[in-house]
Amino acid sequence: MSRRWQAGSYRRPPWWPENEPFPPAGWGRRRRPAPFIRFIGCFVLLVLFVAFLTGGFAGALFGRGPGQFHPFFLFPLLLIIGLIVLAVAGGVRRVATPMNNLIDAARRIESGDYSAQVPEWGSSDIRSVARAFNSMSARLKAMDEQRRSFLADVTHELRTPLSVIRGQAEAINDGLYPADAAHLAPILDATQTLERLVEDLRTLTLSDAGNLVLQKEPTDLGALVHDSVESFRPQAESKGVSLTVDAVSSLPPVDVDPARMRQVIGNLLSNSIRHTPKGGSVKVAVSAPATVTVSDTGEGIPPDLLPHVFERFTKGPTSTGSGLGLAIARDIVTAHGGAIDLDSSGAGTAVRITLTH
Repeated sequence: MSRRWQAGSYRRPPWWPENEPFPPAGWGRRRRPAPFIRFIGCFVLLVLFVAFLTGGFAGALFGRGPGQFHPFFLFPLLLIIGLIVLAVAGGVRRVATPMNNLIDAARRIESGDYSAQVPEWGSSDIRSVARAFNSMSARLKAMDEQRRSFLADVTHELRTPLSVIRGQAEAINDGLYPADAAHLAPILDATQTLERLVEDLRTLTLSDAGNLVLQKEPTDLGALVHDSVESFRPQAESKGVSLTVDAVSSLPPVDVDPARMRQVIGNLLSNSIRHTPKGGSVKVAVSAPATVTVSDTGEGIPPDLLPHVFERFTKGPTSTGSGLGLAIARDIVTAHGGAIDLDSSGAGTAVRITLTH
C-alpha cells in the first residue's frame, strides 16, 4: 500500500546521515513507469482495441455478433496476435539481457573481481542503472587498489624500525654490544619512530572514518606557533639550520584545536628542517587574518612529486620520513574548515595554511 509523507508523520531514523535532509526529495511520490514499459503497454492496448473493432466490424458486416470472427479475418487476427507476442518478447529481451549482465557482474564483484563492467544499453532507466553500476565498480576497484597499496606502504614503514630494534637487542643479548646508552639509543629512536607512525596512522584512520574529533577553543595563533618553534629549536641547531618566527602582534583569537594545530605545524617544521642543508634557514610567518606560512631554503620538491605531495606515503628519493606528515596536515586543516597549499617552484619550499577566522 502506497504511503505519502506528510509533515511530522515520519521521524528521522537514528541511522540516517546527519548531513542529509529527511525525508529525501520525492518521498512518497508515485513513480511513473519507465518510458519503455509505457510504450509496450500502450502498444498492446492499441492492438487489442484494433482487434476488437475489427471483430465487431466483421461480425456486423457478415451477420455475426461482436467477437465472432469470420474465417476471412482469422489470418489478420493471428497476425496481430503474433505481433503482440513479438513485441512482448522483444521487450522482455530488451530488459532481461541487461539485467542478466548486471547479475553476472554483481556476482563477479561479490567474488572480489572489481573490474566487472556492464554494457550501457537498453531503455533510459536501464542505461542509468548500468552507468551507476559501472561507476560503483570503478570506485570499488580504486578503493581496493588504495587499500592494498596502503597496507604495503605500512608494512614497509614498520619493517625498518622493527629491524633496528631486533638487531640491536640481539647484539646486546649476545654480548656483541654493551648495554650502554650509545647502543640503546638506536632502540629508543626506532621505538619513537614506531610510536609516531602508529599515531599518524590513527589520525588518518579517524579522518577517513569522519571521527576526527576537534577540541576547539579560542587560541592565540602567534603564541601557539612560538611554542611549536621553540620545541624544534634544538633539532634545528643540531643540524645547523636557522629557525625564526615572524608573527604579527595583536592578532584576534582563532577557534581551533590547539593540540591538532601543533601537530600540523610540527609536521611542517620537521619536514623543513629535515630537507634543509646546514647553513640554511626555516622561517615561520603568522599573518592576518589567520595564515601560517612555513618556508625553507632546502632542496625543494621534484616537479613529478608536486601533484602528489598531500597523498599518503609520498616521499622523495632522499626522504627518511614516513611520507604521512603532509597528508595528516591536510586532513587536520580541512577538518578545521581551512585550506593548505604548497609552493616549491623556486629554491626551497613554502607551505601556507589559511584558517577561517
